[in-house]
Amino acid sequence: MFELSDAKKELLKSDGNLLVLGGPGSGKTTIALLKAKHEISNNVLLSGQRILFLSFARVTVSRVEEKLVGLGFSKEIKRKIEINTYHGFTWNILKSHGYLLCDFRQIKLLPPPEAAAKLAEIDSSQRHSEQQRLFYEEGYLHFDLFAELCSNLLNQSDPLCKIICDRYPIIIFDEFQDTNLSEWELVKNLGRYSRIIALADAEQRIYDFRGADPKRIDEYMSHFKPTFFDFETENNRSNGTDITSFGNDLLKGGNASNEYNDVKCIAYPFSNPPHIKLKTEVLAARSRLNKDVVDWSLAILVPSNKLMLQVSDVLSRKQNFAGGQILPPIVHDVAIDQAALSLAAVFIAGLMEQGEPDLEIMDRLISHLNDYVRGRGNGKISKKDIGISRSLEQFIQTRASKTNKPMLLECRQLAIACSELQLCGDPIEDWINMRSIISICKSDTLNQIFKDAMFIKLLHRGSILQSGLAELWREQSNYKGAVNLVRNALLQEHFSMTAKVPKGILLMTIHKAKGKEFDEVIIYEDIYNGRFLHNSEDSNEVRKAKLLLRVAVTRAIKRATILTPSKEKCPLLF
Repeated sequence: MFELSDAKKELLKSDGNLLVLGGPGSGKTTIALLKAKHEISNNVLLSGQRILFLSFARVTVSRVEEKLVGLGFSKEIKRKIEINTYHGFTWNILKSHGYLLCDFRQIKLLPPPEAAAKLAEIDSSQRHSEQQRLFYEEGYLHFDLFAELCSNLLNQSDPLCKIICDRYPIIIFDEFQDTNLSEWELVKNLGRYSRIIALADAEQRIYDFRGADPKRIDEYMSHFKPTFFDFETENNRSNGTDITSFGNDLLKGGNASNEYNDVKCIAYPFSNPPHIKLKTEVLAARSRLNKDVVDWSLAILVPSNKLMLQVSDVLSRKQNFAGGQILPPIVHDVAIDQAALSLAAVFIAGLMEQGEPDLEIMDRLISHLNDYVRGRGNGKISKKDIGISRSLEQFIQTRASKTNKPMLLECRQLAIACSELQLCGDPIEDWINMRSIISICKSDTLNQIFKDAMFIKLLHRGSILQSGLAELWREQSNYKGAVNLVRNALLQEHFSMTAKVPKGILLMTIHKAKGKEFDEVIIYEDIYNGRFLHNSEDSNEVRKAKLLLRVAVTRAIKRATILTPSKEKCPLLF
């Protein structure tokens, strides 16, 4: 049962705009939902109106929906609370009214993987201008423009703004401290006619790189004059542990000399193979959780994608040591960056469409390979990849290239093997068999596609993609149209209102863990491929590292373990 403090009881009775501050587990989300229930029960809403709850992450949407059930809300109350992501909400507006901003009746979405390929060689300072040009001159809508264009639309069309705000007279903005300038402008526009409830924690602002501003909470206070509530000292997530205390002390630099229950800082020695200490800690945590928790979750949080992939490789393998000790493989999920995976999925789908090897397959293969090379870095491209892309584009235009001839030869061999593969009509088996053909390739690029494809989980039972591929086969006895199916499935996945609440062992970067919670968390850094803090002399870097570590530690409900190399221990911990 959720206990209401006097301040939270006061919040339920408050009118007008609100600002709710609080640390991890302080109950911001719960009290916001109870506030929504209070307003609905008091008949504040008219017929057809709803209270809107917006968050950044789909998994947060799932967690909020779980809270509605846990709080015992009736079906009638739940029906009047709409939960969505910022992206999902703005896209619903733009797909209906975005044509008012440009000359294109039908706006074409530019998904992140394809956007990355288009913008790969655009200087970062010119990227926003190019995104705008693509929208206004070609009708391609980049995801980064959702909030900006939606805000422009509401600003230019007051009747539309009134219609939307009439539908949602109360809007709750979760993780408000992470809003960028465009999202803040959107909030201000909606706030002209709707009541705004902002939920924020200034010490969880780790998205400076996407425009989150330390002044945002003060700007909200100045603009909306909200009633202010601070639940910083309350802790409902990890109550009975020192997890929140450690996180708060970390920000002040007072953690190094203290000991904490349920937070362990371990300096680990070098090992060969690497990451063995992490694996033993994961096995120990799994054993603890199996004894005490049903449907448990354990997160392994690391600072970089590169380290994440290395750790995944070690967890996936069995290690044998002198003396007979064996560390078994550990089943886990990896929250890998989606750009490379999505482009690898399109590549395989293109192979599954088959056709004449020297014409259809080769043309698709080279085109999709070029998209992969340009987009796999999610907006960043190396000089080497630029060279590969140029040679692939030359081949597309002339059917010849002066460079990368070994890779192009492998592409032709791959096209022939693809055309000769006998497909059986089972989408999963055919997908796996087509993927396995790529494994024989020796070029680094094709080999990386195979590795990325191993992380693709689009074919779980009952998925949109699997059923779509099966339908193609029933109707045609082939997979013509598989590429469009994959692209549509990826888009639907992006806009899906829910995501699976984490269970089991999950490996991800610390940034990916934002907004999530797990029974236990293991936070791991490596000397060479992912440090918490790169430069202890830079005060700004120190501040960012403290914020990031606090977010990581406070994802834990029961226990947090931090591993740092003994050779170069993280100075924030000891």
